[in-house]
Amino acid sequence: MKQAILSMIFILLISGLSFAMPSSEDKIPDAWLPLLQEADKSGSSQLLLAFTNSAGQTRAELFCLEKASDTWRFAMPPIEAVVGRKGIAEPLLKREGDGKSPHGIFPIGNSFGYEVQVDTRMPYKQVSTDDIWVDDPASSEYNRMVKKGATQAKSFEEMKRKDEMYKLGLVVEYNTNPVTPGHGSAIFVHIWKKPFSPTAGCLAMSEEDITNLLKFLDPGKKPSLGFVRKDLMGINFTSR
Repeated sequence: MKQAILSMIFILLISGLSFAMPSSEDKIPDAWLPLLQEADKSGSSQLLLAFTNSAGQTRAELFCLEKASDTWRFAMPPIEAVVGRKGIAEPLLKREGDGKSPHGIFPIGNSFGYEVQVDTRMPYKQVSTDDIWVDDPASSEYNRMVKKGATQAKSFEEMKRKDEMYKLGLVVEYNTNPVTPGHGSAIFVHIWKKPFSPTAGCLAMSEEDITNLLKFLDPGKKPSLGFVRKDLMGINFTSR
C-alpha cells in the first residue's frame, strides 16, 4: 500500500500537479537519483531542486532536500517559484540575455540583501547603490560583483534596486569558475517582482519563502541548486 501511495505521489509530480508536503520519511523518487548522485559528487548535503515540466514553462516547484546518515530526506514544504521568462535552457545552451535559467546543478554562494544583517548562516553581504553585477561579455569583470565607480563595463545590473527584488537573495555559482563570456551571468535566487512573474533567468519566490530558505541553508553542508526540466530528466546533470 505504501509503495502504491508513493507511486501515485510521483505520478502527480511528473504530471505537474502540486501535492501535500512530503514527510521526511517519504522516499525520494527513483527518477531523482542522478540528481542526488551529482550532489554527492560535489560533497553537498543540502540540495534545492527547482522543477518545471517542459521548455518555456516559467512556473516551478522547489523541493528542499537534506542528507543525514547517508540518506536524503525532504527537509521543507515545497515552494512555489518561477524561473526565467523563457523557461530552463537546453543543456549547455544558456546564453547572455536569452531569458532562460541554466540547466544543471550548481553550488549556492553568498547571500545578499538590503539590510545590515539577516537571519541566515550563509555568508552575507549588505549591498549598496554602488554595487553592480557586470553582464557585459566583453568586460574582464563579466559575471562579477564590483563597485560602479571601478569598472568600465558597458552593461551591468544594480544590486540595490528601487524595488524589493534583491532585498534578500543568494548567488547561484553558475558560470563563475571558470567564467565563459556570453554564457550567462547574474543567476540569483531572489524575491519575485509579483506572484508568479518570471525572471530574466534567476529563481524567484515570495519574500516569506526565501526568508525560510535562508534560515534553512547551512554553508557547512555545501548547498546546491538544480534547475530541472522534467522532459530532460534523462540528461546527465553536470555541475559547471
